[in-house]
Amino acid sequence: MAWDSSRPVPWNRLIREWLIYAAIMSAVFVVFFRGDNVLGAIAGVLISGPLYLAFGAAMAKFGYQRTRLKDVRGAAKASEGASPPASGARSDDEPRPKPPPTSRTAGGGSRPKSSSRRKR
Repeated sequence: MAWDSSRPVPWNRLIREWLIYAAIMSAVFVVFFRGDNVLGAIAGVLISGPLYLAFGAAMAKFGYQRTRLKDVRGAAKASEGASPPASGARSDDEPRPKPPPTSRTAGGGSRPKSSSRRKR
């Protein structure tokens, strides 16, 4: 897509995502790099903020919108209710039919008889 200066930039979303990233990465750096240069690592995380926001804003102006989980769930629910079930498909309200008996189940009929029977 082409650059469109009238496209909105989701600043709140970009800032929230970066803050979550910065908090997690800062915690990881503090835990794993205790004796080393933690301040330099955290400074690097802080420097990444304006870069992330600038790149995200440019991508938004080009028309990129990342799909949110909320949108994916909404689309799945909408497609679930819109299409009728196929002829062989069952709905969730119907109980599941019993499978046919096999040699491993009690209905197989080819079980060996017990050699010792109880005497009463």
